[in-house]
Amino acid sequence: RMRKLERKLEENKLKEEKETQDLEAMVQHVEQNLQLMTKRAAKAESSAAKLRQENLLLQAQLNNYKAENEALRGQSESLAVLKQNTELALEQLLRVISTSRSSLR
Repeated sequence: RMRKLERKLEENKLKEEKETQDLEAMVQHVEQNLQLMTKRAAKAESSAAKLRQENLLLQAQLNNYKAENEALRGQSESLAVLKQNTELALEQLLRVISTSRSSLR
């Protein structure tokens, strides 16, 4: 009976050792997964920071383009007024030339 108990005890020890090894392997696997997830999270945070920075730069560029567009619109309006004034001046000059020709004749 004692031998039976000793064998049983030995079997239980072997079983516990196997379970301990399995648990250690599982813990190691979980730690590796945790390290991998930590690296992925760090990479994602870095990528997000770069994208935020790029977004800020693009927004600043967009604002510059909007300001430039408004300035060009203002210039376009000024050019339209200038063109109109030039046409009026040209019409007046043509009248003066026509009148002076008549006067000279």
